[in-house]
Amino acid sequence: MKCDCEGVADGTDVLEGILPVLLPPLIIPCAVVAKLQEPDVGENDTPSPHSWYLLHVCNSNPFHREKANLAITLHNDHEEIMAQATFLDYPNWNVTKQDDWVSVFQELDSEIPCTPLNTLFMHLFVAVDEYSVGCCKEIIRTVFKAVPDLHFIFLIVPSYMSLGSTLITVFNQVGNIPSLVYDEDFTVHVCHRHSHYPQLYIRKARVEDHDDLMPIFLHHDTILKETYGEYFLAELIEAQDEENHAVVCEVEGVAVGFMSLCSRVNLQLLHECFDLGPFHGLCTPHPSDVLEPSPELSAQGIPDTELRSSSQDSQKIVKELRETASMEAKESTQGKVTEEAPKEDALAPVQSESSSEAEDTEQLSQDYSTEFTAYSVSNTSSASISLPKETSSFRPIYRGASAAFCIQLFCIDEKYEARSLDFMNFVFSLFPDKDFCIISLPHLTPEFVLVQNFVKIVPFNNCTLDQDLYVFHRAGLLKTINIRLATVSDSPGVENLISTLMLNRSILEDLKKYNEARRDPDGTPLQAFVAEVAGQVVGIAVIRNEMDIEYIRSHYNIEDFIYFSHHQREEHGHLYHFALNPIFRHYTKFFLKEILRLGFKSCLYYPVYPQSTEGKVQSPSAHSLTSALHFLVPVRPRRQIVYPLEKLGINAPSKEVSKDPLGYALNHTNRKLTLEPKITVNAKIVVVGASTVGISFLETLVFCSHLKFSNLTLISTHGLPGKKLLGTEQRKFLASDHCFNDKDHALMSLCSWVNVVVGKMTAIDRAAKQVIVSREDIVLYDHLILCTGQQYQVPCPTGADISQHPTNREVAHSGLRRYTGPVPCNHFTLNNEEDCLKALTWIRNNSITAEGNVIVYGNTIDTYTTVETLLNLGVRGSYIHLVQHPPTSIITCINNYTVEGALEDALRAAGVTVYHDALLAQWNDGLDPNPIRSASFTTPTKPFKLPCSVFFSFCEKNVDYETFKAFNDACLVYDGRLVIDSNFHTNDIAIRAAGPLTKFSNRYYCNEWTHSSFNSKEIGFQLAAAMLNLFDPTLEPATEPPADLDRLIPMYKGAKIKGGILPGSYHYLHVAKPAIPTPLEVQMAQPDFGSEIVTGNARHGTYFRIHINKYKMVETITCFSRAPFPASNYIRLFGQHEQVLNNLCARYEDGLVPDLYR
Repeated sequence: MKCDCEGVADGTDVLEGILPVLLPPLIIPCAVVAKLQEPDVGENDTPSPHSWYLLHVCNSNPFHREKANLAITLHNDHEEIMAQATFLDYPNWNVTKQDDWVSVFQELDSEIPCTPLNTLFMHLFVAVDEYSVGCCKEIIRTVFKAVPDLHFIFLIVPSYMSLGSTLITVFNQVGNIPSLVYDEDFTVHVCHRHSHYPQLYIRKARVEDHDDLMPIFLHHDTILKETYGEYFLAELIEAQDEENHAVVCEVEGVAVGFMSLCSRVNLQLLHECFDLGPFHGLCTPHPSDVLEPSPELSAQGIPDTELRSSSQDSQKIVKELRETASMEAKESTQGKVTEEAPKEDALAPVQSESSSEAEDTEQLSQDYSTEFTAYSVSNTSSASISLPKETSSFRPIYRGASAAFCIQLFCIDEKYEARSLDFMNFVFSLFPDKDFCIISLPHLTPEFVLVQNFVKIVPFNNCTLDQDLYVFHRAGLLKTINIRLATVSDSPGVENLISTLMLNRSILEDLKKYNEARRDPDGTPLQAFVAEVAGQVVGIAVIRNEMDIEYIRSHYNIEDFIYFSHHQREEHGHLYHFALNPIFRHYTKFFLKEILRLGFKSCLYYPVYPQSTEGKVQSPSAHSLTSALHFLVPVRPRRQIVYPLEKLGINAPSKEVSKDPLGYALNHTNRKLTLEPKITVNAKIVVVGASTVGISFLETLVFCSHLKFSNLTLISTHGLPGKKLLGTEQRKFLASDHCFNDKDHALMSLCSWVNVVVGKMTAIDRAAKQVIVSREDIVLYDHLILCTGQQYQVPCPTGADISQHPTNREVAHSGLRRYTGPVPCNHFTLNNEEDCLKALTWIRNNSITAEGNVIVYGNTIDTYTTVETLLNLGVRGSYIHLVQHPPTSIITCINNYTVEGALEDALRAAGVTVYHDALLAQWNDGLDPNPIRSASFTTPTKPFKLPCSVFFSFCEKNVDYETFKAFNDACLVYDGRLVIDSNFHTNDIAIRAAGPLTKFSNRYYCNEWTHSSFNSKEIGFQLAAAMLNLFDPTLEPATEPPADLDRLIPMYKGAKIKGGILPGSYHYLHVAKPAIPTPLEVQMAQPDFGSEIVTGNARHGTYFRIHINKYKMVETITCFSRAPFPASNYIRLFGQHEQVLNNLCARYEDGLVPDLYR
C-alpha cells in the first residue's frame, strides 16, 4: 500500500465511489459502496467513529477537505482507495475557538506541552473495515513523517462514544472538555509521535558503526570508496579530534545515519563568493572589523552600509543567542532517553515528546534581529529571485575568529530522512563556541530534508563556485516560536526589526492603524501578526481582507488551487507585509499557517506590481517585498474576453470583473498548501535570448507550482521585455505575433523568479559549462537553452557605381555578405522595443518629422507597420520612400492580393513612393557613410538615388554574427542555422536550442520544416515540457520511443499569428495553421481546400475572411479593418468547428451573415 500526502484533495474523485451519499460534496463523495463495508449498528450499539460517526459529524457540521491543512489518502497497488484522513490545526466540535485552543488543551494535561507548532487535530478518518487498523497506523506514521515538527495528534469525540477497535490502537484518552455550542462533554484523545516515528538517538560515531553505515553510503554512491578505499569511513571516524567530529543517529542499536563535521572553514573563499554581510561574515565581531566603506567611497554614493550597521555591537548579541539556544538544548538533553538508545551512551540531546520545552528567558537582541531581517527581505526574498546588484567593489573585512563549522559528509537512511534535523542539537553541543553550521552542495544535488531548514546564501555576481552555500544558526533550534496578534507594546520591537528595510515606514503605519482602529480609513479590516521567540519580536506580517476577490477570480486561475465556492468572502486575505528573521526562515510556512488560523482566513494573496510603474515603488498600496514569496505559488492569469460593453448595456459583466486596473502578478497560498512541500530544483538553467520561445519556456517552469527553480537565469541584451510600459506608438513600428505583450509580462513578473544578466553572449565554454557574456562576465550553467532567434541585420551595399547604369543582373548579389564597417548613426534595424524607442527618440531629436527623407528598406510586414508609424508621427508621405529589395520567394508577406491591393492604394493616397526589386548599391556614393545622406539602388532596369535623413533596414532576418561565432567556436553543429534533433538537443547533451535560430538535422529529410513554421509560444512550452522530465518526480517515467520514431519531427498545432497597423490605419490580423508557405491561389486550387467565408471590402476597411477546411474546422482567419477589433477574441476561433460558431457555413450560404465583425 502507498500513502499520499495531499495538500489538494487528490483522492477525492476516487473516494466519491466509497462512501454513502450522506456526505457533503468534496469530503469523500460516493459510488462504489462495496469498497467500504458499513458496520452493523444496532439500536443499543455504540457506533464506531472510523466507519460511521465521524462521517455523520461531517454531515451535520459541514466540513470540507478543501480547508484541511493535511489530507492523507492510502491506496493499494491497483490505485484503489483504502483509507483517508484529514487533519487541521484547530479542534472540531467547537470545543474551543479556532484561534484560542492552546491554553485550554494545556490546562487539560500539563504533561502534554502542545503548541500550534507541534499539534494537529484529526477531523476525519475513514477506511475499509477489514484493513482499518493497518491503514490507521500507516496514515498516522505518514503524518508524523510528513510534518517533522509534529508531536501530538488529538482526536475529539462525544464522551458517550467509544473509539472502536481501530482508533483505540493509536489514541489514548486524556480527559474531557465541554463544547461551546453543544450541551455535552467531549472526550479528548491523543496520539504521540514517539509511538510511531520517534526522534532519532544521536551519539558520537564509533569504528564498529562502519558495517552499519557502508551499505547506506554504497546505496547512493561508490565514488568515496573508489577514491579513498574500502575503509575510508572507519578511518574518518578514527581521525576525530577537537576540530573534527563524526556523529551517527541510531535506531534499535543500528546506525542509520552519519554526519562528519569540521571546525576549519575557508572563510576567505566564502567571503569572495557569497554575500555573508548580514551574518557578519560567519565571524565573531572584532573591534577592527571594516563594515563600512571609507569616507571617500561613501562620498561617491555607495550604499553598502545599510546591512552592515547593525553588526558592530553583535558580540554581546551572539553570546545571548548562544546562551538561549544552549539553554534549550541543555534542558532538552535532560529529557527521557528513548527506549532504543543505550543508556550508557545517552549523550544526544534527545527530547521526549512529553517533556517541556526549555523556558527561554534570555532575550534575542534587537540589533541582531534587525541585521538578519534586513537580509531576509532585501536579499533572500528578492535575492533568491535575482542576483544581488553590486553597487560597488567594497567588501567588508572581518578580523574576528570563525563562528562557523561545516558539515563535510552526511548520509542517512531514506526511511529516517525526515528526522535529519535531530542531528543539529547534538552537533552544536560539540562546538559550543560556534553559532553557525554551514554546508555546501553541488548545484545538481537535490535539496534533502536537512538543508531545507537552512538558509541559502546569495552568491555575488562574479561567483564562479559551482556550489550552493547553506547556513543554519544555533538559535534556529528554538521551538518556542509563538505567532500572535500584534499589540501596541510590540511597536518598538517591530521598529527595530525592520529599521533597515526600504518600506519600514509603510509597515509601521499599517501596524499603527491596526493598533488604533483594526481597520483602514476606508473601513477595510486590517490584521497585524508578530512572531515572537523568547520574548523577542522576530517577525511581522500585515494582512487585509481581500476586497477585490471578484476581479481576482475572473482574471486569475485561482481555482487551480481552491474550490472558490467553498470559501466565504471574508476568508480571503491580502498579504501586504511579511518580514521574518532568516535564522527562523524554516518557520515561514508555520507563520503563514498561523496567520490563516488566527486571522480566520483560508486563502492569502500577494500581488507583485510592475516595478517600472511611474511613481510606485512596488505597488499602489506600498506592499513591501516579502521573504515568504518562495513559499507562495504563482497564479496564472486567465485569458480575458474583450466585451463590447457599450453594445451589451445592462447585459455587460459587472464593473468588478470588466475593469482594467494596473496589471500585477498574483501569488497565493491556502490552508491546503501550508504543509505541502515544494521540490527545489537547484540546477543552473541558463536561457540565452528573451525571445518569445525563451519567455514561454521560463513561464512554463515558473508556473509549475510544486517545483521551485532557484537557479533560472536569462541572458539578454536588454533584459526582460515588457519592463518599460512604452506607449502604443512604439508598438506600431513592428508587427506583433500576439504571443506576449507588456501586460502579459506584468501578469507573469518573471523578474520575481529569474536572474537577469544584461549583456550579449559572446562565447560558450562547453568543457567548463560556462557562457561568456560581453567578453568578460562568466555565467555557469548545467543546462543551456539557446533561443536567440533571428534578427534584422545591417545590409551590405553591393558597391555598384550607379553612374555606370548597372542593373541587378550585372551586380554581384551581396545577400550572403556581412557588413563589417561602422554602423551609421542614422541607420536603424528594429528588432525589439528598445530599438524602436531609440529610433523614435532620434527622429524627434533631429526634427525628421518636419523635414527629412526616410528610407524604409525591405519587403517584410514590418516595413508596412513602420511606414504607418512614421505617418502617424507626422512625417509627410512624400518624404517616405519604401524600397523593396528583390524577393527571395514568390510568396509575399501578406499573401493575399485583395489586401495587398488595398495597401498599395493607401500608400499611394499617403504620397509614399514605393520602389520594387531594388538592391542597395552605395551610401553617400561610396564615401564615409556616417551619417547617411544619400542611398543608391540598382533595379532590373535603371538605378536611382535617394536623399536620406534616416534609414530603416528590414532585410531578411539572420542569426547575429557574434552569436554564430559563439556557436562555431564551441563546435556546435551549424548548417545555416543551429542543428537540433526532434527533442531540441544540439550535439551537446547539456545544450538545447529552439525557435527560428534552429533547423532540424538533415537525417530527418525535412529542410522545409523548421521551428519558424510553428507558433513560438508553443515551441517554448514544449521545450519546457521536455525538460521537466528531468526534474519533476511526479511525472510518469518517459517511455523510450521506438527507434523509428526519432526519424520523425514533432508537429505542433498552435496557430501562426501576425498582425499590426498598416498604412491607411488598417488594423491587420492573420491567423493560420503551421504550414510550408504556399501562394494563396495555389492553396485555393487544391481539391481538398474546403471553403472560405468572406465579408466586407478591403479598400473600405471591412474585410474579414475565414477559411474552413474539409473537416469543417477554422483553419485561417484574416481581418483587415479600419476600425479596431478584439484580436484576442478572433484568435480563439482558430481550430474551432463551424458548428461551434452557430453553424456558420449554413448561415453564410443562406445570406444571414453579411458582416463577420458584427
